[in-house]
Amino acid sequence: MPEDEDDIHLLDTDVQPSARFAPGLYLIATPIGAARDITLRALDLLAGCDILVAEDTRSLRRLMEIHAIALEGRRVLAYHDHNGIQMRPRLIEAVQQGKSVLYASEAGTPLVADPGFQLARNMIAEGLPVITAPGPSAVLAALTVAGLPSDRFCFMGFAPAQAGARRKFLQEAATIPATLIFYESPKRIHRFLDELCEILGEDRMAALCRELTKRHEEILRMPLGDMVQALSDRTLRGEIVVVVDRGEKQVADAQTLEDALATALGEMRLKEAVAHVAGNLDLPRRQVYQAALALEKEKQE
Repeated sequence: MPEDEDDIHLLDTDVQPSARFAPGLYLIATPIGAARDITLRALDLLAGCDILVAEDTRSLRRLMEIHAIALEGRRVLAYHDHNGIQMRPRLIEAVQQGKSVLYASEAGTPLVADPGFQLARNMIAEGLPVITAPGPSAVLAALTVAGLPSDRFCFMGFAPAQAGARRKFLQEAATIPATLIFYESPKRIHRFLDELCEILGEDRMAALCRELTKRHEEILRMPLGDMVQALSDRTLRGEIVVVVDRGEKQVADAQTLEDALATALGEMRLKEAVAHVAGNLDLPRRQVYQAALALEKEKQE
């Protein structure tokens, strides 16, 4: 891309280090919708860092215009999956030369489903400072309005595009004892919800959060099966986050416990077998011990 080539060339020019911020990579969170959600610290960094880098240069320039932050001779350089290999060494060199480098994702908190991850990782590997200016996050915004348990949650990102990989991905997700948070595109959301119903179950409570903090924000809270029906004839647009409640804890039945004990007792001593089975089936050790004694008694009769 011509713009990328210009960006890489610009890093070879003499940019005087800023007296406002120490050398390092500064990660700023940008609004996921409402422009006023940006933090004061992020605005300070935008005004004072030597080199500005963004996943989407147009979005960051527009944000700076809204908040009346002048470029003052600086340019907003593009950094994304396609030019990262070329850009990373030059940005690392810039920090080593004493410059402050700011990176902003297109929307939300950098490094969350975002190409900036490798940039930060390489900076850290070189022993260079990486500083965060936290702020808007689609993950946490959706979790706060979903009405689902928030004491333990797992960010799953986007599901794989391939059907087999996606199915395995969701089967693994179904066993995680935490509220699940997914990103999904409007084009795939209907298929994705169908698969969630099939693999996680129609009765699992969920929240679909669309266009968070924007004018057409919409939040649907209902069981997955009802959500599929409610959206069956709708074409959705905008950014979508799906939050799904954790599944009910599965309790092993008597036969499962007996089979597990029979196998364990054939390979280890009683005490070890009880500890092993209790841990695997998440059952009270006393219950497993009593079942083991009963099984041993049956063998002796």
